[in-house]
Amino acid sequence: MDCYLEPFSFPSTIFNTIFEPQFSSFWTTILGPTPPTPSQRIELIHAIRHSLPAFKSLLSYPPPKQSDRAQVQSKEVRLPDAQPISLDDQDVQIALKLSDDLHLNEIDCVQLLVSANQEWGLLGREPLEILRLAAGLWYTERRDLITALYTLLRAVILDQGLEADLVADIQKYLEDIINAGLRHRLISLIKELNREEPAGFGGPNSEHYILDSRGSLVERQAVICRERLILGHCLVLSALIGRASSKDIKDMFFALKDGAVEYSGSTDSLKHQVTYSLLFSLVIALISDALSTGPDKVPVLSSDVSFGREFQEIVMTSANDPTVEGFVDCVRFAWVVHLMLIQDGTELKETGASASSNEMKYIYSCLEAVFANNVFQFYLDKILRTAAYQNDDEDMIYMYNAYLHKQITCFLSHPLARDKVKEAKEKAMTMLNQYRTASSHSQMMDGSGPPQQSTESARQPFVSLLEFVSEIYQKEPELLSGNDVLWTFVKFAGEDHTNFQTLVAFLKMLSTLACNPEGAAKVFELLNGKTFRSIGWSTLFDCLSIYEEKFKQSLQSPGAMFPEFQEGDAKALVAYLNVLQKVVENGSPIERKKWFPDIEPLFKLLSYENVPPYLKGALRNAIATFVHVSPLMKDTIWSYLEQYDLPVVIGPNIGNSGQPMDTQVYDMQFELNEIEARREQYPSTISFINLLNVLIAEERDVSDKGHRFIGIFRFVYDHVFSPFPQRAYVDPCDKWQLVVACLRHFQMMLSMYDVREEDVDIVVNQSQLSGKGQSSPHMQLPAIELMKDFMSGRTAFRNIMSILLPGVNFLISERTSQIYGQLLEKAVLLSLEIIILVMEKDLIVSDFLRPLYQPLEVILSQDHNQIVALLEYVRYDFLPQVQQCSIKILSILSSRMVGLSQLLLKSNATGGLIEDYAACLELRSEESQVIEESSEDPGVLIMQLLIDNISRPAPNVTHLLLSFDVDSPVERTVLQPKFHYSCLKVILDMLDKLSKPEVNALLHEFGFQLLYELCMDPLTSSPTMDLLAAKKYQFFVKHLSSIGVAPLPKRNSSQALRICSLHQRAWLLKLLAVELHTAEVTSTLHRETCQSILAQLFGQSTAEYRTDQDVSFYVPQNNNEVATIGSIGKMKVLELLEVVQFKCPDTTLKSSQFVSNLIYSSLAEDILANPATSGKGGVYYMSERGDRLIDLAAFRDKLCQKCNLFNPQMSSFTSEAELNEVRDVIQQLLRWGWKYNKNLEEQAAQLHMLTSWSQIVEVSVSQKISFLDTRSEILFQLLDASLNASGSPDCSLKMALISTQVGLTCMAKLRDERFSFRGCFNSETVTCLDIISTNQLSNGACHSIIFKLIMSILRLESSEALRRRQYALMLNYFHYCRHTLDPGVPPTILQFLSVDEQDNGDLDLEKIDRDQAELAHMNFAILKKEAQQILNLVIKDATQGSESAKNMSLYVLDALICIDHEKFFLSQLQSRGFLRACFQSISTFSYVGGRISLNSMQRVCTLEAELALLLRISHKYGKSGVQVLFSMGLLEHIASCKVLNLQTKGTSRRIDTKIGRYLSVDVDEQRMVIAPILRLVFSLTSLVDASEFFEVKNKIVREVVEFIKGHQLLFDQILRVDISDANELTLEQINLVVGILSKVWPYEESDEYGFIQGLFGMMRALFSRDPDVFISMQSVQSEIQRKVEVNTSRLCFNLSSYLYFLVTKKSLRLQVSDGPTDYHASAGQQQPTLTSLSRFLRSLATALERAAEEKYILLNKIKDINELSRQEVDEIINVYIPRGYVSSSENTQKRRYIAMVEMCQIVGHRNRFITLLLLITQNVMNIILTHFQDSSYACEYDHSLKTIGYGAVDDGKEDLNLLCGELTPVLERLELLSEDKMGHSLKVFSRLAHSLKEISFQILAT
Repeated sequence: MDCYLEPFSFPSTIFNTIFEPQFSSFWTTILGPTPPTPSQRIELIHAIRHSLPAFKSLLSYPPPKQSDRAQVQSKEVRLPDAQPISLDDQDVQIALKLSDDLHLNEIDCVQLLVSANQEWGLLGREPLEILRLAAGLWYTERRDLITALYTLLRAVILDQGLEADLVADIQKYLEDIINAGLRHRLISLIKELNREEPAGFGGPNSEHYILDSRGSLVERQAVICRERLILGHCLVLSALIGRASSKDIKDMFFALKDGAVEYSGSTDSLKHQVTYSLLFSLVIALISDALSTGPDKVPVLSSDVSFGREFQEIVMTSANDPTVEGFVDCVRFAWVVHLMLIQDGTELKETGASASSNEMKYIYSCLEAVFANNVFQFYLDKILRTAAYQNDDEDMIYMYNAYLHKQITCFLSHPLARDKVKEAKEKAMTMLNQYRTASSHSQMMDGSGPPQQSTESARQPFVSLLEFVSEIYQKEPELLSGNDVLWTFVKFAGEDHTNFQTLVAFLKMLSTLACNPEGAAKVFELLNGKTFRSIGWSTLFDCLSIYEEKFKQSLQSPGAMFPEFQEGDAKALVAYLNVLQKVVENGSPIERKKWFPDIEPLFKLLSYENVPPYLKGALRNAIATFVHVSPLMKDTIWSYLEQYDLPVVIGPNIGNSGQPMDTQVYDMQFELNEIEARREQYPSTISFINLLNVLIAEERDVSDKGHRFIGIFRFVYDHVFSPFPQRAYVDPCDKWQLVVACLRHFQMMLSMYDVREEDVDIVVNQSQLSGKGQSSPHMQLPAIELMKDFMSGRTAFRNIMSILLPGVNFLISERTSQIYGQLLEKAVLLSLEIIILVMEKDLIVSDFLRPLYQPLEVILSQDHNQIVALLEYVRYDFLPQVQQCSIKILSILSSRMVGLSQLLLKSNATGGLIEDYAACLELRSEESQVIEESSEDPGVLIMQLLIDNISRPAPNVTHLLLSFDVDSPVERTVLQPKFHYSCLKVILDMLDKLSKPEVNALLHEFGFQLLYELCMDPLTSSPTMDLLAAKKYQFFVKHLSSIGVAPLPKRNSSQALRICSLHQRAWLLKLLAVELHTAEVTSTLHRETCQSILAQLFGQSTAEYRTDQDVSFYVPQNNNEVATIGSIGKMKVLELLEVVQFKCPDTTLKSSQFVSNLIYSSLAEDILANPATSGKGGVYYMSERGDRLIDLAAFRDKLCQKCNLFNPQMSSFTSEAELNEVRDVIQQLLRWGWKYNKNLEEQAAQLHMLTSWSQIVEVSVSQKISFLDTRSEILFQLLDASLNASGSPDCSLKMALISTQVGLTCMAKLRDERFSFRGCFNSETVTCLDIISTNQLSNGACHSIIFKLIMSILRLESSEALRRRQYALMLNYFHYCRHTLDPGVPPTILQFLSVDEQDNGDLDLEKIDRDQAELAHMNFAILKKEAQQILNLVIKDATQGSESAKNMSLYVLDALICIDHEKFFLSQLQSRGFLRACFQSISTFSYVGGRISLNSMQRVCTLEAELALLLRISHKYGKSGVQVLFSMGLLEHIASCKVLNLQTKGTSRRIDTKIGRYLSVDVDEQRMVIAPILRLVFSLTSLVDASEFFEVKNKIVREVVEFIKGHQLLFDQILRVDISDANELTLEQINLVVGILSKVWPYEESDEYGFIQGLFGMMRALFSRDPDVFISMQSVQSEIQRKVEVNTSRLCFNLSSYLYFLVTKKSLRLQVSDGPTDYHASAGQQQPTLTSLSRFLRSLATALERAAEEKYILLNKIKDINELSRQEVDEIINVYIPRGYVSSSENTQKRRYIAMVEMCQIVGHRNRFITLLLLITQNVMNIILTHFQDSSYACEYDHSLKTIGYGAVDDGKEDLNLLCGELTPVLERLELLSEDKMGHSLKVFSRLAHSLKEISFQILAT
C-alpha cells in the first residue's frame, strides 16, 4: 500500500451523465514547454467556459435518492441517453455499496460501474476489487477537476510564459467564479473532507481502500488528504486573484484554528501542509488587501467598519492549546501588519487627521502579544524549519516566503514596529551578558557541543527575529534585490552587540543575505568597511591570529596547558566563517579573487587539540569555498593543508606527508575516535572529508590512478565509513552528512579513475609477492580496493546495502517527515551510483581475482532482497536521479543474470515492480518540461531497457514488465493491457494520444521502435501483432495520417523534434512493413489489417478477398487500367516520400569554417582524429540511436587541457584578453560540435525513414500488390517518384542508393505484371486478350522512365554501387520494352486465336507491333541524345570498375546494342577503342582450375559478359557486325584465352571469399565461357557462305580451321559425348561444334584429326534411333525435356545438312547397306548408309505425324477452352502440367487461364519442332534422291549397280530393292501429311517425296 502516491492519477475517463469533460487542454496549453497555438487558446477558453458550472459547484454531486435506489434494486436501470441496463445481484450490491460509501447517487454509481468496465474490464474480478476500482475512478475525476482549477490559478499567479491577453482572459473567468463563492466552497470542502462521514474520508463502515490506475492499494484517507492539500493551495492562490471579504477572513481563521488543533495531534506531513495553506491564505489575504491601499483604492476589509473590531476580538482571544495559540500569533502578526498598512494608507488620504484611536489600540495590543509570545520563534520551530514546510510544493513555498518577505518588510518599515524591535534589541542586550554562558574547555571537549543557545537566548524575540529574517531569504535570495528596508535593518541590527548570542544571530542573517552575487558584494563591503565598530573581517582574522599565537606560546612553554577556547568566541568565529563561506561562494568570480588575498590564518588552528571540532568544521568549510576561486588557490590550499591540518595515518608509519610518525599522534583518527565520538558529533571529520573531496574533484592529473590519495581513502574507508552504523549521533543529520561525505569520496574514486587490466595485474602481482592476501597500503589503488570490497561483500558493500535495504517506502517516509530526509536521499543516490560504477568495472577485476572476488551480481544474488530493494527505488519520484540509477541497475543486471525474472518471481516482487515501472513511465510522459539529456530521462532509460532485453532468453525483463505470461510459453500470451497495468498499457496509451510532442518526442520514437522489435522477435511477434491489429487499437493504420505525412518541424527552431519525428515515421513504416510481410492472410483480422494498410498507403480501395479459400488469388485490376497514367489521386506513400525529400544537412562542415584561428581549429581536428582520444572514454560516444557523436563535455575538457586552461601558470598566455579569446574559441568549437551532432543525427534520421519507406514499398509491391487495383499505374508512380528522388540534387548518395533499389523492385514487378492473368471476377471465360500483354505502360510513360533514369545516372554525386543498381534498372526497363507480347506464346498461335478479337476490334496485333516499334525508336533517340555522357560512364565502369561493375556495364552495352537502329553504338564502341580493349581482356584472361578466389569467379563472369556483348554485336548487325569483329582479330584473341585449355566438363570449385571461408560454387566453364566462345566462332562462320566454294585459301575459313586445330581436344571431347545422356547445354555445344565443322571443315583436304569420322559416327548413332528420340510418349514433359528434344532435332538437322553438303558439293556417295565388318577399313566405311537413312526417314515420318496430331488436338482444346468443364480442364492440367504446380483451390477461370497458356506454349514448341523435322526430312530425301539420280544417270544398270554398290551385283541389286521397298510406304505417308495440321506449306515437300517415290518404283521395276 502506497499512501504517498504523488500525483494520484488515472487514465482520463468520461462519465457522460455526471462528470464534466476531461481537462487535457488545460495541461497541454498551460503547462506545455512552448507558447500555445491559436487553436489551443480557443480550445482552452472553450474548456474553461464549459467547466465554469463545475468550478462554481466544486465537488458537489447529486446525493443518494430513494427512488433511484429502488430502480437499482429492480435490476434494470435506464442511464441518460442510453438503453436500459440489466444488472445482476453483484452489480446491485456494488452500486449500492458505492452510494453508501461515497454519498453518491445510485444511478450515478451504476454509470460509474459501466465506465469502470470500459476502462478496466471487470469480467473475472472479485466484487471488492470492482468496488475499489470504481471508487478509484471516482476520485480520479474529482482530482482532475480540482487539479484543473489549481492549474488555472497557477497560470494567473505564476509567470509560466503565457501571453498577457490569455492570462487576462483566464483571470477574468477566475474572478467571476471566486466572486460567485468559490473561496467559501474551498474553505467548506477543506473542513468537510476532514470529517469521518461518507462525504468526507469515509464513515466507520466504508471501504477504507481504493485501487489506483496501477492496481495499487491506496488508503482512501490519504487520497482525501491530498485533495484537501490541493484545495488549500487553491485557496492560497485565490487570495492573490480576488481580495477576500470579511466573511472569508473569519471563515479562514476558524478553519485555521480547527486545522491547528489537528496539527498538534498529528505527525502527518500532508495535514501539516493543509494547516500551512490555511495560515498563509489568511496571511496573504490580509497583506494583499492592505497593500492595495492607495489614493484611489480602498481596502475591502477596512471598508467594513465592524470587521476590524470583531476580528480584533477573535484574534486576541487566547487559546488553551499552545500550538493553536502559536498559529493565532502568526495571524496576529499578519493582522498588525495589515493594520499598520491601513493606517499608512489612511494617513495619506486624510491629511491632518489623527489616526483612529481604536486602530492604534489594536496595533499596540497585537504588537505586545506578538513579541510577548515570540511569534518569530514559533514560525521557526513549527513552520519554516519543519520537514512538512520544506517538502511542500516549491511554487507554494515561494509564495509563502514572498508574502513573509512583504510582511516583514512592511513591518520593519513602520515606525511603531521599529520602536518595538529597538526595544526588543535593548532588552536582549541587557539580559544576555557577553560571557555569562561561556563554557569551559573541558565542557566543550567532552560535552554535547556545540553548545546550544541558552533558554534565555531562545526566548529573546530580537534573536528570533534575526533568525526569522534569515530563514525567509535563505531559499529565495532574489527577494533581496532592491530591498532597502532590509539593509537598513541590517545596519541597525549590527550595532552595539554586547553578547555573542545576538552577534551570532546577526552574522547568521548576514550569511543568508549573502546568498546571491548582489548580497555577497554588499555583505563583503559591510564587513570590510567601518559600518560597524566591532564587526568586520579584521575581527575574524585578528581573533584567529590571537588564538593561534596563544596556542603557539603554550607549545613553546614546557608543561603549559592550552588556553581555554571561550564558547562565545568559538560560536562567533563559526558565524563569521559561515558569512565568509557564503560571501566567497556566491560572490562574483572576478571580484572575489581580490577580496581575501591571504587565507593562511584559516589553517593555523586546525592542528590544535583544544579547538572545538565544530569550529574546525567551519574553518574547513570556509576553506573549501576558496578552491573554486582559481586553480592557483587550489594548489595553495593543498600546501597549507599539508603544513597545518591534522595528518592521516594508515598503517604503522605511513602518513600524508610520507614521513615516519609515531602511532600516538594527534591526527584525524584520534580526533574522530577520541574527541568527536565522545561528543557523538562529527563536524570536524565531515568538513575534513568534504574539503578533500572538493580538492580531489578539481584534480586533472589521473595518471597515478589515485595512488597519492590512498591514505585519505584508507582513513575514510577504515575509520569513518566502516564503523558508521555502530556510532552514536546526537543529531541524525550528522550521521547522514558523514555518510554522504564518505560516499561522495568513494564515488569520486570510482568515477575519476578507470580500472584497467594492467592495474589489476600489478595489484595481483604485488599481493603474491608480499605473501599475503593483499598488498601493502602504499601499493594500493583506491578504486581497486573499493572494487575488491564490493566483490567480496565486505564492509563498504554491507554498509551501503544497509542504507538501501530499508527500502523505498522508508526513504519516502523519512524524506517527507524528517529534516535529515534530504541527506538520506542523497546517501541513497550516491549508494546507487557507486553500485553502478562498480558494475561497470567489476568484470575486469573478476577475471583476475576469481574465485576470491566475484562480479557484483553474484554477491547481490546471494540475498534476493538486495536485488529487489535496488530495483524498487524506481518508485521514488522525489528525485529523478534515484529512479535513473535504479533503472540502470536493472539494465545491467538483466544483461548479466539470465534468471533475473525467475528470481523476481520467487521474491513475489514482480507485481509491484511492474506497476512501479509503468507508473514511472506514465509520470514521465505527463511531464511538461523538456529533458535535454536523454541519458537522464527515466522514460528513455525504461524504453531502452525494454528494447535491449527483447532478444534475451525468455522469460526476460521485457516480458515481465510488459505483462507477458512468464509462467507459460511467452509466445502463447494473450496480451490484455486494459486488464493488467504495465508499461505496455502506458506505451499504447502514450502512442495513442501522442501528446506533448515537444516533450515526449523521444518516448514516442522509442515506443514505435519497441513495438517494432516486439513484432520482429519470434516469441513476442504473434501476441504483439494480434494485439496491435485488434479493432480496439487498429494501431497499424492509426498514425499514417497523424504523424506519417504531417509536415516536419523546422530545423532552425526545433531540430531535435524534427529528428525524432523522422525516426518515429521510420519505425512506424517498419512496423507496417512487418505486418504486411509476416501477417497470415488466412486470418481475417490480419487480412483486414493488411487491406487497411494498403488502402491508406495507396489511396484506394483494396481488392476484395476471395471467399473460396484462395490464398494466392485476388481480384485483379480492371481492363482499362493503363489507359491513362495518372488517373488515380496522389498516394499517401508518395506523400511519405515527399516528407523525407529535403536537402540533407551538411555533416562535412569543418571546424575551421566556424573558427577564424586556424591553430585552434587544427587542434580540434587533431583531437577528433586522434585514435587515443576518439576511442571509448574519449571525445566520441554512441547515442541511444547508435549514432557516433561528439561528447561535448569531453571535447571541451580535451581542448582546455591542450590549452592549459586548467593550469594557467603553465600556459603561454600573457594577458587576460588572450585567455578570454581562447575561451571564446572553445565556445565556438563547442557550438560547431553541437551543430555537427545535430546534423549527423538528422542525416541518420532521414536515411532511416527513407530505408523504412523503401521496405514498406518493396514489401507491398513484391508480396501484397495483388490486393490492389490499378497495379501498373501504382507501380509506375512509385517508379517515377523513386527516379525523381534519386535524380534530385538534394538527394544524397546513400538516399539515391535506396531510391534506386525501390525503382528496381518496381520495374521488376512491372515486368511480372505485364503477363499476369487479368480476368474478371464475374466471368469464368478466358480469351486471347488474357494471354497477351495488356498491362503495358503507354509509350509516354516509358519515355518518362528512361529519361529520368538517364538523368539519375548522370547525377553529379555518384558511386559504383549506385550505378550498378541503376544499370540493373535500365536492363529491366529494356527487358520490359522488348516484349509487348508474352514471349511464351508464339505469334502464330496468337494469330490463330485473335481472329475473332480482331474482327470485333478488341485486338489489333499490327497496332501493337507499331507501338512496339515506336517505343524502340524513341528509346534509341533519347539514349542517342545523351549517348556521350552515358557511354563515358558505362565504358569507364566496364574498363576501370570492379569486376561486378564491369559485368553490369557490359550487359548495359549489350542492351544498348539491342536497340541500336543505326549502328550508332557500334561505331562509338569502335571509335573509343572499347572493342579492342575487350578483345585484349579476353585474350589475357586466365585462371587455374580447382580452388579459385571470389575475385577470380567475378572475373569469369566478366569474361562471360564480354563474350555475350560480342555475340550480341554479331547477332544484331548480322554479317556486317561479324565482319567488324573478324577484321579486328576476334578469333586470334579468343584463341589466346587460356580458359579453353581447361577441362571442358564443368566442375564444382571452391571459392575463397573475402571473409575467409570457402563456399562450394559451380564454376561451369562450359556454360560461362566455352559455350559463348563456340557461339562466337559459329557466328563467324556466317561469313563463309559469302565466299566462293573453290576459294580454299579463304581467310575466314583458314582462321577458323586453325582455331579448330589449335583446340582439337576441346572439339574432340565434345564430339565424343554420349548423346543419349547429354543435357541441354551439352547438346547446344555439340550443335555448335557440328555447325562450325560443317561450315569450314569441308575445305580441309585431310582428316588427320578425325573430325569427319566423329561426325559420321554421330550420324550413324542418331539416324538409327527410335522415333522417341524426337518426341516423348510421356504425358508430361518438362521445359528442360522439350529443350533437349528441340536441340536433338537441331543436331539432326545440322548433321543432315552437312551430309547433304558432302553429297552434293563433294560428290560423296554412300553404301546402300553395311558390308562385312573390316576393322582396317578407312573412315569412309564409317559413313551412314542409304538403308540407315531410309530407317531414319521412317522415324521422321512417325515423329511428324505424332507432333502434328498433338498440335491439332491442343489447338482444338485451346479454341474450345471456355466450353470445357472444370473436370476436363483439370484433366488437361494433370496431363500437361507437373503435379503440385497448380493449387487445387484455384477457381475455374484461373485454371482455364493456366491450362490455356500452357497449351499455347506446348503448341509453340510443337510448331518449332515440326519445322525442324520437315527440314531434316527434306535433307534426307534430297540425299537419297541425289544417289538415285546418279545411279539412273548411267547407261547400263550393271554399271549403275557397281557405281552404287561395291559388292556382288546380285547382292547389290537385292539391297537396292530392299531399300526402295522400305522407302515407298514411308514416302507415301509423307505425301499424306496435312498442311492444316502441320501449319506449313507442303507443296515443295510433297513434290520431293513424290519424285523420290517415283524413282523408287522405277528401280523396283527394273
